[in-house]
Amino acid sequence: MSNSMTTELEEAQQAYREAARDFAQAELAPHAARWDAEGIFPREAIAKAGELGFCGLYMDPEVGGSGLSRLDAAVVIEELANVDPSTGAYVSIHNMASWMVSNWGTESLRAEWGAELSSGSKLASYCLTEPGAGSDAASLKTTAVRDGDHYVLNGSKAFISGAGATELLVVMARTGGPGAKGISAIAVPADLAGISYGRKEEKMGWNSQPTRGITFENVRVPVGNLLGEEGSGFKLAMKGLDGGRINIAACSLGAAQGALDAARRYMGERRQFGKPLADFQALQFKLADMATQLVAARQMVHTAARKLDAGAGDATVWCAMAKRFATDAGFQICNDALQIHGGYGYIREYPIERLLRDSRVHQILEGTNEIMRVIVARHLLNTEEELR
Repeated sequence: MSNSMTTELEEAQQAYREAARDFAQAELAPHAARWDAEGIFPREAIAKAGELGFCGLYMDPEVGGSGLSRLDAAVVIEELANVDPSTGAYVSIHNMASWMVSNWGTESLRAEWGAELSSGSKLASYCLTEPGAGSDAASLKTTAVRDGDHYVLNGSKAFISGAGATELLVVMARTGGPGAKGISAIAVPADLAGISYGRKEEKMGWNSQPTRGITFENVRVPVGNLLGEEGSGFKLAMKGLDGGRINIAACSLGAAQGALDAARRYMGERRQFGKPLADFQALQFKLADMATQLVAARQMVHTAARKLDAGAGDATVWCAMAKRFATDAGFQICNDALQIHGGYGYIREYPIERLLRDSRVHQILEGTNEIMRVIVARHLLNTEEELR
């Protein structure tokens, strides 16, 4: 879609978009279907993304990060997801976890990990979800007990993106009593003794990134790997997720844009009843509605990103609204594009079915869309503030 139909971006952001688009077309598009079909985690391509600064988008420049805004990051991630939502989404998760290390890690931790994470030479996983703690994340049971100058971790995590193929785990574990205030965030090297990984999950989509459970059995982690203060981990995890929700919403924008572009091309090429599909008004209207929903979703995501960049008091609510709206709209746009393609949309010769499969999980992770509604409703019912 032309720039005239997108949110107005500054010149620098246009440059980021073009760089990300060029990278995605050169390094992701030719391989995305094979990575999906064969379950390949493209470390080499991700490292190349790191060379462009895409693995440390909003990390501190002092540790090698790009120091970009959340809006800049959303623009980049959308372009990656336009051709490969799965790999684009992993890059977004790596950015979220790595930012937590650069933002709240000790100086020694930042020095040890910052440059390698921001360059993509080492990768990170975000470890919050547990078998018994999904939407109710504050009920997590993984423990980190202080023992001298170490924490001893015991417990398990579930559905962890990149698990078994990454070098650093940002783990939320219980160092105190029940509830959110008893949780701390700890950076855990992924190869420590006592860490084991479950089988690689067989998933509907997101097949270019591995997903596994992780078990911690008496894993000793230096106290210096604590992020922030003891008991602040849940708060830090939620701050990470504010940006993560913008990122995953941007992934849905990218998938939807890719699907819309494919539908436009197909409507011009495919002929039925003696004329192109583009001549049928019913399909014209469908395409118009898809474009309208996409532009509305992009406006909301970019507004939420600007709110987060500005430190607005209602940024968390905007991130929740944007994530809910964009991921729902993105999946529906992909589904409508598949319908326009008819049977061809259902086969792997065309990218539509992959975009659909990859975008479906966006409505579940980084907080389900039902939880997004809870966040918005709480704000509306417990404050007098208008959302503007």
